[in-house]
Amino acid sequence: MPEEPKCIKCYEDHRRALAFIEDVTANADKVQRRVLAEILSQNATAEYLHRRGLSGKFVGDPEAFRCLVPMVTYDDIHADISRIAHGDTSPILSGVPISEFLTSSGTSGGERKLMPTIADELDRRSLLYSLLMPVMSQFVPDLDTGKGMYFLFVKSESRTPGGLLARPVLTSYYKSRHFVEREYDPFNQYTSPTEAILCSDSYQSMYAQLLCGLAQNREVLRVGAVFASAFIRAIKFLEKHWPRLCQDIRSGTLDQVVTDRSLRSAVERILNGPDPALRTASRPNAHGIVGGGGSSQGFGQTPDILT
Repeated sequence: MPEEPKCIKCYEDHRRALAFIEDVTANADKVQRRVLAEILSQNATAEYLHRRGLSGKFVGDPEAFRCLVPMVTYDDIHADISRIAHGDTSPILSGVPISEFLTSSGTSGGERKLMPTIADELDRRSLLYSLLMPVMSQFVPDLDTGKGMYFLFVKSESRTPGGLLARPVLTSYYKSRHFVEREYDPFNQYTSPTEAILCSDSYQSMYAQLLCGLAQNREVLRVGAVFASAFIRAIKFLEKHWPRLCQDIRSGTLDQVVTDRSLRSAVERILNGPDPALRTASRPNAHGIVGGGGSSQGFGQTPDILT
């Protein structure tokens, strides 16, 4: 079979990304002042800045901002955030309409904090995420020749009294067009179908992601999760459900534990028939997942674990 053609656009994108990193880090002070001036100009109508005296001729002036606007805590602006959450659409903290709230984990104080954000901010977050692989590929070779078995999940979302979505930052990104409609990129090929990542049932999502990774184990070059805790959870889940997962791969069918229709369809396309190579597979552990286990029970060629 002829070798799959390289993605020329991907390599050009990597070159531009590395040039961008070099530029913004070599001229950090100049870039930060320019970005601050842009932020202030965009938010010139914000009530919060006017309260601090940043209006009129001082709008867009970084030095005036540094003198007039103090460092604050979440509690200091909680009342403003509450107004936005309850439906006040006036320019309170931003001159641009608030598109949604990003939520904190709640681990610091026991209660999730609401962080207002705008639509353009998602573009900037996507740019930041896109810089990861260009840097990694400078030090880890052949990351464009296999797939990543990443455990990615969405979490629950809610709406504020004013109707705005409130959800974790990664849930916002995974459900955005930047992720769902992403172009082909050999450096970011996942074993998990998008339907598995977007499944709100964490049990079905984990089962499907593990099953798809095991079914494609010969293509896996890296494994990981955004948070180390999710990776540990995946290992424990695998140890507990290994016989059932193996049976699914042997038979080429999906256990009825997965009931989400779109998820079942996506996983069944990947299974694509029985895999008799797993007929003698033994129970795995963390070592067996990431190396030394052979093609039937682990990923011996996996070079990196990402968290």
